Amino acid sequence: MRIVPGALLCALALLLAPRDAPAQDLYKSLDLIRPSRAQAAKEFSVPALDGKTLRLADYKGQVLFLNFWATWCPPCKEEMPAMERLYQRYKGQGFAVLAVSVDAEGAPVVTPFVKEHKLTFPIGLDPKMALAERYGVRALPTSFLVDRKGTLVALALGPREWNGKPAHALIESLLR
Repeated sequence: MRIVPGALLCALALLLAPRDAPAQDLYKSLDLIRPSRAQAAKEFSVPALDGKTLRLADYKGQVLFLNFWATWCPPCKEEMPAMERLYQRYKGQGFAVLAVSVDAEGAPVVTPFVKEHKLTFPIGLDPKMALAERYGVRALPTSFLVDRKGTLVALALGPREWNGKPAHALIESLLR
């Protein structure tokens, strides 16, 4: 058997590459920020649009997409349809979306928006921005990805194409 030097270098590079290199590429392709150290998502409870209370603990064992948004925010409106499609695609596999509205007016403006855009994932209300502040939200939309263990794995500032191939691959990697 003849070993080609280039092939040997490629094989060596594959063996020495970090095991999560493809995952790193997924985060980069979506321009996501990864925490510099592992940290648990901060516990919370917020009122839901339907009157119930939503808590981080409700999503234990699931991959959680936690999004902060407002009805008056054009980039938020831009990404909502993709978030809905992502939710529909993976909701039966341990994936959850929770979109927390920071609209000061609360349910009276959020309810018609949700109906108009046919959103089916849970909607939390944070009119005083207490939860947004707890999570350090400084821009809208801001999204956090939390893995099944409750660890914060990524942050997105601004809208993303959440229904594209990179997002699907990332969510699938987190669901494994």
